[in-house]
Amino acid sequence: MSSSQSQLTVRATHEPPPRTESRGAAPAPRRRPASPQWAAWAFLAPVTLYLGLFYAYPLYRNLDLSLRDYTVRSFVQGDAPFTGLANYRKILDDPTFAPALLHTVVFTAVCLVFQYAIGLALAVFFHQNFRLSATLRALFLVPWLLPLIVSASTWSWMLNSESGVVNTLLGALGVGPVNWLTSPSWSLASVIIANIWIGVPFNLVVLHSGLQSIPSSLYEAAALDGANAWQRFWRITFPLLRPVSAITLLLGLVYTLKVFDIIWIMTKGGPADSSTTFATWSYRLGFGNLLPAFGPGAAVGNLLVVAALVFGLIYVRVQRKQALS
Repeated sequence: MSSSQSQLTVRATHEPPPRTESRGAAPAPRRRPASPQWAAWAFLAPVTLYLGLFYAYPLYRNLDLSLRDYTVRSFVQGDAPFTGLANYRKILDDPTFAPALLHTVVFTAVCLVFQYAIGLALAVFFHQNFRLSATLRALFLVPWLLPLIVSASTWSWMLNSESGVVNTLLGALGVGPVNWLTSPSWSLASVIIANIWIGVPFNLVVLHSGLQSIPSSLYEAAALDGANAWQRFWRITFPLLRPVSAITLLLGLVYTLKVFDIIWIMTKGGPADSSTTFATWSYRLGFGNLLPAFGPGAAVGNLLVVAALVFGLIYVRVQRKQALS
């Protein structure tokens, strides 16, 4: 027997016999992998439920309040008649509408400008990373961490006409006392100062984080080219901070539009509606009277929602154009 025939014989003895399947047995079905679409919906379900319960439903209820003539009885029983846009026409004809709109615009614009400017200046200052930089930056966060009722009460005490710290310091400088909270000329300025103090730390934190993402090599190259500190800021820092600045201003706008606690604790919108904004007016209509006007109060609140939504859409549109360009 040759060597090739012997190898074939040994291989045949060691190979297992071929599988034989019965003719009637069906092949086992293969298990299909789970669709990634179902996994995506499973992850989206909690977020969707949360948004529906805590955002969509309250907005719907607020819209329903503004379109019906709700009283205390009908609010409990749920049988308020449908009035359409009557509540909106009522607030537009109200003499408080024009001053409240003006105060809202002035309060929001002045607070945004000063909060952003001071926050940016502090962010650039703390970006130098000197000794005690982190400690001082942490101390600047205290106004942001305090509850609003504590901050507003503190500013009410400081700006008190008779025993306030501010008037005491002004008296030491030879300046007469100022009725910060009881004068129609100063009440709006008082709440603006307090809100700026509270909002600066937020701008500081966000803008400082944006400065951390700017490469230091750009500043080194500009310094080698002979650029001074102002030119480096205007040509490098400010343009590269534009995306962070946009989202900072948008979030600040949405927050400032709905500021209620500070104004209500310090002045309650007075005196003579001199510091009334849409937020305080909406609360006063809905809850500040013996006979609450739920419909007009909800209508004023919806105007704030529409204003925030408009500015949000403008921001999204501008960001989309910048991404495509």
